[in-house]
Amino acid sequence: MKELLDLLEKDYRQSPEEMALMLNRPATEISALIEKFQDEQIIVKYQTIIDWEKAGVDRVTAVIEVKITPQREVGFDAIAERIYRYPEVRSVYLMSGSYDLSVAVEGTSLREVADFVSTKLSTIDGVVSTTTNFMLKKYKYAGVIINDQEEEHRLVVSP
Repeated sequence: MKELLDLLEKDYRQSPEEMALMLNRPATEISALIEKFQDEQIIVKYQTIIDWEKAGVDRVTAVIEVKITPQREVGFDAIAERIYRYPEVRSVYLMSGSYDLSVAVEGTSLREVADFVSTKLSTIDGVVSTTTNFMLKKYKYAGVIINDQEEEHRLVVSP
């Protein structure tokens, strides 16, 4: 039921009763579907989005473009698995185009992220090259606009 998954993805804190009203279904059916989705790993995890800057916590995020040599019989998967096991790594994607993996890494400083790249990531057998791009500002994350300040953007007209 795609509609239920859409609702959960937008805000998992809604009660089954609230979602049942929106979807015009019995609450017991909604609860059973949610449990089924969790059991089948369709729902992998519920997540809270935090604006760490507002919370006063310094975080540095980098997206690293990684070129690798695929391994016989496992392709890119073995190297990707080795990379995603590091706690600093937030996401790993196989990409088409000029590089093979996109790796998002988080640390407390530029130095910490740079050390991860130089001592852990670039030393993995099969990693040919890396390009590190540091995020300067987060505007939108997981479909949520961060620090939304809808203001009037028209110029003031004065006599």
